[in-house]
Amino acid sequence: MKKIFTALAFVLLVSACGGGGGSAPNNLDNACSIVSQRASWLKDMKAVERKWGVPVHVQMATIHQESKFVSDARTPFRYAIGVIPMGRQSSAYGFSQALDATWKEYKVDQRRQSAKRDKFRDAVDFMGWYMDGSSERLGISKYDARNQYLAYHEGRTGFARGSYNRKSWLLRVSQAVADRSEMYRYQLISCGKA
Repeated sequence: MKKIFTALAFVLLVSACGGGGGSAPNNLDNACSIVSQRASWLKDMKAVERKWGVPVHVQMATIHQESKFVSDARTPFRYAIGVIPMGRQSSAYGFSQALDATWKEYKVDQRRQSAKRDKFRDAVDFMGWYMDGSSERLGISKYDARNQYLAYHEGRTGFARGSYNRKSWLLRVSQAVADRSEMYRYQLISCGKA
């Protein structure tokens, strides 16, 4: 019996040590603060910029909008009659809020079967891959945070159809992403991290 309690205590201790991995950095309005708190993230985003051509500030603004830099972010639950849980609004998960099907497509295309949506390096590589594809197929500049975000949110087919034009809230959000991208760009320049 003592062995069972010892093993249980060990499992609880190990799981407690892993806690907090989903938490966001402090001061999400300051790019310099974010990358100073999570130095490896800047390295990962710069690798994506070199590989896919998507600037760090565009990546950061998109992640801010999608997950607020929380590794295990999920969409809210839907409720019937206001109280009965009916599942989540979508399969979006992780830093990038990638949907199951799109994440699977990325893993197959990039031969990265072990990639995880809650791992920052994998999430930003996914975003770079997706935005590179949007640039190639839709002609959207990789520096155009607004339209890259619209294509990211609506999917490339939805973007091509202009589905976002019927969603005034999404047009406001995409402009906020563009504004944040510019703010992050100037901040990263000011602290020598650009």
